[in-house]
Amino acid sequence: MSRLLISFFCSLAWIGSGWVFAESDTATLESVIEKYRADVVLASSGSAEASPLFMSRAERRIAFAHFDALYPTRVIRSSGIASPLPAAPADLGGVRFTVNERDMTVAELLDSAHLMGFLVVQDGKVLMEHYAVDHGANVPWVTFSVTKSVTSLLIGAAVHDGYIDSVADPIVKYLPRLAGSEYGESRVQDILQMASGIAWNEDYEDPESDVARAAALNGVALTDYLTQLPRVAPPGTRFNYNTAESNLLGEVLRSAIGMNAAPYLSQKIWQPMGMESDANWLLSLPEDRETGGCCISATLRDYARLGLLALADGVLPDGTRVLPEEWMAASTAPSHGYEGYGYKWWLDADGRYGAYGIFGQTIAVDPKTRLVIAVHSNGQAASGSAYGQELEAALDAISEHLRGG
Repeated sequence: MSRLLISFFCSLAWIGSGWVFAESDTATLESVIEKYRADVVLASSGSAEASPLFMSRAERRIAFAHFDALYPTRVIRSSGIASPLPAAPADLGGVRFTVNERDMTVAELLDSAHLMGFLVVQDGKVLMEHYAVDHGANVPWVTFSVTKSVTSLLIGAAVHDGYIDSVADPIVKYLPRLAGSEYGESRVQDILQMASGIAWNEDYEDPESDVARAAALNGVALTDYLTQLPRVAPPGTRFNYNTAESNLLGEVLRSAIGMNAAPYLSQKIWQPMGMESDANWLLSLPEDRETGGCCISATLRDYARLGLLALADGVLPDGTRVLPEEWMAASTAPSHGYEGYGYKWWLDADGRYGAYGIFGQTIAVDPKTRLVIAVHSNGQAASGSAYGQELEAALDAISEHLRGG
C-alpha cells in the first residue's frame, strides 16, 4: 500500500461513512467558513458533507490556507527573526521525467492548477521557489499527515531533554492508565513505527471497524478504547497502519513533557530554528488536544526548515542540538515490521525519506545531495491522483539530477 494511500485512509477517519462529494467550483472564504466551521462539523455528527476531505477543489484552495478560521487550533509561535534561506537560483525547469507514459518537465508541473507552492533547497540555499497566483510565501497551508513526522521530532526532543528516557520504554511508563492492558507491553518505539502488535481494524468500508469507532478519540476516551484491544503480534514485529496510535503518541508526548505540544514545538523548534511565521495546530474536539497525527498549518519556507532540521540531525542554525545524536538515522532506519517506514517518516529509495500528507503535502529529504523539497498542493484527490503521481516522479527526477544522474 502506497504511503499516500495510507495517509488518505488516515484522514478518512474524520468522517466515518458516507461518500458525498462537493460539486461547487466557486467559493469564498466567507462561504467556506459558513459551511465547514467546527460547529457545523459537530452538528452534522462528522458527516461527509462537513469534512474537508470532500470539499470541492475551489473550497479546498481556500480552506487549506485557513484551517484556523474553520477549526479550533493552537498557535505555534515564531520568534519573528527568520533564519536565512539565501537564493541561489538554478535552472531546474527543464528537468525531465516520465509518468504514466507521458514525458514531462518540472516547468510543466509548476504550471499545474493543483500545485500551490514548490521550494527546492540545497545546502541551505533556495534553488527554486514557485507559488500559484493566489498563494505566497507568507500563506500557511495545512500539512495533514506531515504532522506525524513533526510529532516524531518532538518525541526526539523529549528524549534529548530527558522527559523520555528511551524509546525502548514501555508506553505505560508515561501513560500508567494503560497498565494491565496489552498496550502496556508496547514500547514508544513500537508506536513510532506503527508496530504495536495490537489488533486494529482500519477498514473504512466497515462502520463497526476500530477506525470508524475510535480514530478521532483523544485523552481518556482514546486510552479507554485501546485497553480493550487484544495483542496479535509481538511488539515491533508487524506494521499495521493505525490512525489512533498517532494520537496515542501525542498522549505520550504530553504526559512526558507536562505541557501541550504546540508550545513545546514553539520552544524547541519553531523559535530557535528561525521559522518565519507563526503556525497553528488543529485541536481535537471536544478535548482541545493537539492531534498527534494531523494538521499543523505552516508556510512553505517553514515546511522546508523542518526538512533542514531533519537533514541536520536536529542541530539548529546556531549549532545547538535539540535531538539526540543520530536520532534521524534511527528515525529513517527500516523498521522490522515494514522496511518502508521509520519513526513516522516514509522511507524512499536510495536513502531518501520524507513526510507526506494527503492532496500532495510534502517534505522530501535527500541526504546524499543535502536536498530538501517542500510542497504545498491541492491535488485532484486525496490520494492516487495523476497530479500526485507527477509530483512524486518530479521529486525523484530533481534528486537524481542534482546527484548527477
